[in-house]
Amino acid sequence: MIAPRLGRHAVASVFRLGSCQFPVNQQSLRYMSKLTSRSVVTSGRMKMPVFGLGTWQSPPEDIDTALKVAIQTGYRHIDTAYSYQNETAIGASLAKMFDTGKIKREDLFIVTKLPMIGNRAEDVEVFLRKSLENLKLDYVDLYLIHIPIGMVNRGLNVIFPKDEQGNLLIDHSTNIVEVWKAMEAQVDAGRTKNIGLSNFNQSQIKRILDNCRIHPTNLQVEMHIYLQQKDLVSFCKQNDITVCAYSSLGSPALLTVMKHRGFSTEGVRVLRPMEDPLIIEIAKRYNKQPSHILLRYLIEYGVVVIPKSTNPSRIKQNFEVFDFELTKEEFERISALDRGEEGRIFGGRGNKGIVNLMESHPEYPFPK
Repeated sequence: MIAPRLGRHAVASVFRLGSCQFPVNQQSLRYMSKLTSRSVVTSGRMKMPVFGLGTWQSPPEDIDTALKVAIQTGYRHIDTAYSYQNETAIGASLAKMFDTGKIKREDLFIVTKLPMIGNRAEDVEVFLRKSLENLKLDYVDLYLIHIPIGMVNRGLNVIFPKDEQGNLLIDHSTNIVEVWKAMEAQVDAGRTKNIGLSNFNQSQIKRILDNCRIHPTNLQVEMHIYLQQKDLVSFCKQNDITVCAYSSLGSPALLTVMKHRGFSTEGVRVLRPMEDPLIIEIAKRYNKQPSHILLRYLIEYGVVVIPKSTNPSRIKQNFEVFDFELTKEEFERISALDRGEEGRIFGGRGNKGIVNLMESHPEYPFPK
């Protein structure tokens, strides 16, 4: 399946990913207007910028410079998570910027996530309150369940709790529907404007949809040219759930991060989409970097991107995806690079990453 495209073919600057307004065929796309740095995807009343700054792997000491450069460049979407352990640095940096008056809180779209150690109904409010305290905010724009797997809570700062033998302490009693109901209560309380999911599979999302009072507005999942998740994206569009891609450039620093956290890297699948010959060929044609082609493809696919960087020049460079567009042929050739589950970096069959250590959990969301 080739997904409907956006780009010069997008439905103005604001477009919906729900089935009622999303373009359904290539011919209709010719009459759409251009994507810009201010384009958003919407679900209900949520308006989510299509391009954000990812902060996974970003050390706290690098956050202030990274955020300043990002905001100055034009980023208005910041993605973090309790488990990244950099919310406090982000909060301090944002507070300084708000004090200058050059940017207002309402100008930004800020996302954070419930950690695995908080995947119990009674812990949701505790962790969101802690995230808000860290971020120095009264509310976030979007709060996600980071992954449908629960872990034992051994303290607010123990992100990956282990037993004496070094095994992860997994909580096998996770009830995602009950956790979702607690997420809904956070919207009622005004601590988050929207709620969503991350790393959930289609059947898990359907279970939430069948039991929800407040609709999930976003799904954040691994997505890049080798793992395009076309069926999942189509399902989300049909159910008015926006999609955000993490690891859109292939997570080139994954092995370094795993070693730093004390995990074995043996058997971990490593993919390098920025070295793909087709991507390099197209990048040269437009005088762009391979990263630009990877990011532009996903945006035209209708998916939000949040590339991570703390390098000022790279942050600026990544944002330069709004001054060109892929041809129909280029888009289709990139679409054909999809490897399905063989392209998955995090979890999945034949892989031995951090997530695979949690395969015993009944809510493990990836193919085993």
